[in-house]
Amino acid sequence: MIDSSLLPEEGFPRLCAVMAALRDREGGCPWDLEQTLATLRSYLIEESHELLDAIDGLGHAGRALPRDMPLAGQPGAEQVAEFREELGDVLLQVAFQSQIAKELGWFDAESVARGIADKMVRRHPHVFAATTDRPQDAGAVLQRWEQQKRQEGKGALAGVPRNLPALLRAQRVGEKAARIGFDWQQAADVLPKIDEELAELREAIEEGDKAHMTHELGDVLFAVTSLARHLSVDAEQALRETLDRFTTRFGHVEQQVEARHGKAHRASLDELEALWQEAKALERGA
Repeated sequence: MIDSSLLPEEGFPRLCAVMAALRDREGGCPWDLEQTLATLRSYLIEESHELLDAIDGLGHAGRALPRDMPLAGQPGAEQVAEFREELGDVLLQVAFQSQIAKELGWFDAESVARGIADKMVRRHPHVFAATTDRPQDAGAVLQRWEQQKRQEGKGALAGVPRNLPALLRAQRVGEKAARIGFDWQQAADVLPKIDEELAELREAIEEGDKAHMTHELGDVLFAVTSLARHLSVDAEQALRETLDRFTTRFGHVEQQVEARHGKAHRASLDELEALWQEAKALERGA
């Protein structure tokens, strides 16, 4: 047994010490000892999405700057506590994988923290170095950031993970390409591109070629994310909110069909459409 009273008091060192104890070959946890970097992938993804749900639970406060909080309104203590807990779960994954890396002789959690801190200092000379050349807005900072990455030998699209959800990856790729000027000037310029891609998709559908349809549908979706970017809309969030609305409305339709006809009955399309419109009206009323 490991004496918990001997663990450090400070937060991050304590977490790393706990993780080391869980991975201890003598008195550690059998489950933790069996984990590898590969087996932890799904947990990292799951915990990250639970954190996103917690951020959504903060309501307007999750989208507000601290200076806007009096107007945005404070979230409830329960929502704040959940947000903190989910952040901790993600941080645990960092400590867990860093501990495995330490056992493999690669690096430890302290070097991870020091490395990212050093990178932030290096990429923010306007904050940490004596200079009069200071960017005046967030856009100028992003341009400076891209210049710094190119000086480090990294391409414009570096840092966009292939394992991101495809919609989010598309918007991030578009953002990074735009920072070196590969972009439309305004949102209205993107609409003809969407029309062009839709026309090509229609041609592929008429051909009946599955591979061609897949290719053209991907082009349509990518063009739509470019429009979202120019409208300052998060495409991933927009689709998520649409899916939430669809789920709520569809639940109403299901309940009404079952109430009228029982579980085994399939309602007509006209009746389903009427119930769908009813659900939308209830939503607007709420």
